[in-house]
Amino acid sequence: MTGEPICIEQYENYQKQTIRNRCTIDSPNGLLNLSIPIDRSTFVSGKCQMKDVRISTHCDWQHQHWYALETSYYNSPFFEYLQDDIRPMYEHHWDFLVDFNEALIGKCCELLDISPNLARTSYYIGLTAHSNESAVSEKDFHPIPYYQVFQQKHGFLPNLSIIDLIFNMGKESTLILTQQAQ
Repeated sequence: MTGEPICIEQYENYQKQTIRNRCTIDSPNGLLNLSIPIDRSTFVSGKCQMKDVRISTHCDWQHQHWYALETSYYNSPFFEYLQDDIRPMYEHHWDFLVDFNEALIGKCCELLDISPNLARTSYYIGLTAHSNESAVSEKDFHPIPYYQVFQQKHGFLPNLSIIDLIFNMGKESTLILTQQAQ
């Protein structure tokens, strides 16, 4: 896919409680929230641009996240085939959150055989009229159910990390995403 780049906004101020450092997966015990710890020592007056947000080194979040993914998706149809593609994301040392996010987005796109034109912003863009036109409100969002490992135990759980879709559906994930976009 080529054309207009899909922008990774790096000049907005980091906001707590957003998806920038969090995701939710389906675990044997239900929903599990994973969070990447942020180093707040670089925040000036409580603010920090996304490009400058450092990942904290005070805990072993990568080991904890990989263990959670392995425990949750070991029995999923595609974990065995894709674990060697995802695991390096949790073995590499990341200094900045934006670098980890960009690499993980790139890896997920690669696994889905999609090639968006990703680019980091060179200045603060924010929400534009164009992005508002394509935004889907929560009330209009109706998730397309797909197979999930613990579906018989928890029912279908929407709005999980793309990792859930990829480990459960493999290359067929793009069919779910395409149906969702319609």
